[in-house]
Amino acid sequence: MEKWKNFLNEDPTDWLLVEDNPSVRYYTLVDLLEKPENNFEVKMTKEKVMQRGVVPKILAKQENGGYWGVPEDYYIRSKYKGTSWQFIILAELGADGTDQRIKDTCEFILKNAQDPQSGAFSYLSSKKGGGDPKKILPCFTANMVWSLIRFGYFKDIRVQKGIEWLLKHQRFDDMIDEAPEGWPYERWEKCWGRHTCHSIIVKALKAFSEIPEHEKTSEIDDYINMGSEFMLKHHIYKRSHDLSRIADEKWLDLGFPLMWDFDILEVLGILTSLGYKDNRMQDALDILVSKQDEDGKWKLDRTFNGRFQVNIERKGKQSKWITLNALRVLKRYYG
Repeated sequence: MEKWKNFLNEDPTDWLLVEDNPSVRYYTLVDLLEKPENNFEVKMTKEKVMQRGVVPKILAKQENGGYWGVPEDYYIRSKYKGTSWQFIILAELGADGTDQRIKDTCEFILKNAQDPQSGAFSYLSSKKGGGDPKKILPCFTANMVWSLIRFGYFKDIRVQKGIEWLLKHQRFDDMIDEAPEGWPYERWEKCWGRHTCHSIIVKALKAFSEIPEHEKTSEIDDYINMGSEFMLKHHIYKRSHDLSRIADEKWLDLGFPLMWDFDILEVLGILTSLGYKDNRMQDALDILVSKQDEDGKWKLDRTFNGRFQVNIERKGKQSKWITLNALRVLKRYYG
C-alpha cells in the first residue's frame, strides 16, 4: 500500500471514480492514479466534463458574448452569480479551455475587467474601456490570472501583464510599523495594511503554481519562495507572533469552491503542488486528517450554495471535491 493511504480510515478512491462527477473522476485518474493525459479513459472522462454535471449547467445559462446576467455586473453587484465567479468555478471544475464558450468568457474578462495600462483586474469597468484602475483588487487579479492560465492563456501578453503587476506590487508585510502608501495600496487597507491580507498571497501563489515549471522566471520563483515562507511562518492558519492562537477559525472549515477566500486545505494543496514538505505544515495536516469520517471521506463544511448559478454539493454532506483535494495533499506530502 502507498504510504499516504495509511492516514485514511478507508480508501475512498472508487467513490471518486463514480461517473456522476466527471470532473472529480478526471482529476482522480490523473492526480491519484497517475494515468497519462493520452490514456483512453482519461480522454473520454475529460470530454464528459463538458457534457455532464455542473459545467454544462453553468454554460447553459451563459449569454451570447461569454457573460452571465447583466454584462457590467461581472463581479461585485451580482456576487457569485456574475461572470467572473462563473469563470473561477469553470476553471476549478476543469472546463475545456478550447471550447468556444470558454474562449468567449476569457475574452470578455480581458476586455471588460482588465486595466489595459497596468494589467491588473478591476471589479468595475471604466467608461474608457477595460477595468477601472481605481477599482483594482489584488485577489481578483490573482484569481483572473489563475483562471486564464488554466484555460491556456499563459503566453497571452495580457496575462503576462497581469503576472507582472502581481510581481511588482505584491507585499508580504507582517505587522509592519506603517502601511504602504501610493497607488494601488492607498485604497485597500484590508488588502495592503500593516499586515498583508492572506487571501492575496494565497491566490497569487495559486496562480504562480499553475505556471509550467520550465516557464517560471527567477522573479516568479522568488515570489513563490516569499509567499510560501509567509504562509509557513504562520503555520498556515495561526498568528505568526503567537503560534498558540488561531488567526481565523473559518480557515479550519473546508469549502469548495472558495472564490476569494481560502482554507487550510487550499493552502496545503498549493504548497504540496510546489513541492513543499515543511514541518510547519504538520499542524494543518493533522487537522486535515482528523476531519475525515469513518469512510475516509471529508464533508463540505462551508459553501456559497444558493448564491451560485448552479449549486455544487451540499453543506454538511460527504464531498467528493474536498475528499479529492485532501487525498492530493496526502499523496504529495507523504508519498
